[in-house]
Amino acid sequence: MDRLKEAAVEHRRVAAVQRERGRDASADRHEARADALESGRVVDRTDEVIGIFRAVFRR
Repeated sequence: MDRLKEAAVEHRRVAAVQRERGRDASADRHEARADALESGRVVDRTDEVIGIFRAVFRR
């Protein structure tokens, strides 16, 4: 879950920068992504995907 929380914080930071530069549409997208990451609607499958690749490419 740490990756998701870190990603949400990064999206919020980028949204703030985008708003300062007058890019409200981009900021809205980043804030929506941060909300999705924080809400639990997004599942972190990174470790599972890495495990699959390691198993497939193991010799």
